[in-house]
Amino acid sequence: MYKLETLLLIAVAGLAAQLVDGGLGMGFGVTSTTILIALASLSPAAASAVVHTAELGTTLASGVAHTRFGNVDWRTAFAIGVPGAVGAFLGSTLLVRLSTEAARPVMSLILAVIGLNLMLRFARGLTQRKLSAKPHSRGFLAGLGLFGGFVDATGGGGWGPVTTSTLMSAGRAEPRRIVGTVNTAEFLVTLAATLGFAIGMWQDLVANLAAVLALLAGGVIAAPIAAWVVTRMNPIALGGVVGTLILFLNLPVVLKFLGVTEGLMFVRIAVLVLGAALSVRGVLKARENSRSAGEREGATVVDPEPARLR
Repeated sequence: MYKLETLLLIAVAGLAAQLVDGGLGMGFGVTSTTILIALASLSPAAASAVVHTAELGTTLASGVAHTRFGNVDWRTAFAIGVPGAVGAFLGSTLLVRLSTEAARPVMSLILAVIGLNLMLRFARGLTQRKLSAKPHSRGFLAGLGLFGGFVDATGGGGWGPVTTSTLMSAGRAEPRRIVGTVNTAEFLVTLAATLGFAIGMWQDLVANLAAVLALLAGGVIAAPIAAWVVTRMNPIALGGVVGTLILFLNLPVVLKFLGVTEGLMFVRIAVLVLGAALSVRGVLKARENSRSAGEREGATVVDPEPARLR
């Protein structure tokens, strides 16, 4: 049984994660998983199971919405989603079988890498990109989906940071089509991960049903707030802050597992300083590139505001 204060913490995790996701279009999984482990003391497997079960509804609704607005390339969605589902099922099955002592540093390492990736990615600010008409090969999409699904299940999130970032960097489709396609494919990934957790830890999943509902409740409450926040807050700055927070919480766990027990406070301070510097650089770089793009006729620019990556 969960104590009331624990359920409130989980609801706060859902609220915070939804605020992040509303501002960036990605990050619900990694943010909520990080908070659940740090504050609610859930095991890595339990935290990932709770998050993925809660995401079943959100990813389905997201996919339906993107389909209605014509943002989905179904060839790419299935080419990346089906291997992603396989990777997610394998990842959730592996995570269930790992002991808590072994799973914690593994998940923290994955989350720390994702956090560092977000920090470096948003530090680049606005990037210019000309679209290429050449489609991705099925082999490339299958490999990307398999890896993204595995990371998503074992890390409690990461499908968006892995897949959307890669496809955006390639620049072979409009950002809205990439986001819509990846979000739609994510339902298959979430479904497969949840199935893996249900098979391996059904009783634990049922026992954590209250946590799932609390996480959903927090997300529902935050949804309209996130819609307002996104109009007021710079997504590049938000992305840098989120990446810094994720790295700040998970890097010390990895270092302790490697035997580093001294100087962790200085490591945390260094992460905060680096994160602040990269966030400021990203905002300044975005403004600089935006001004430069306005002076170039015919340049295709990805606006930092609508970069709703998931």
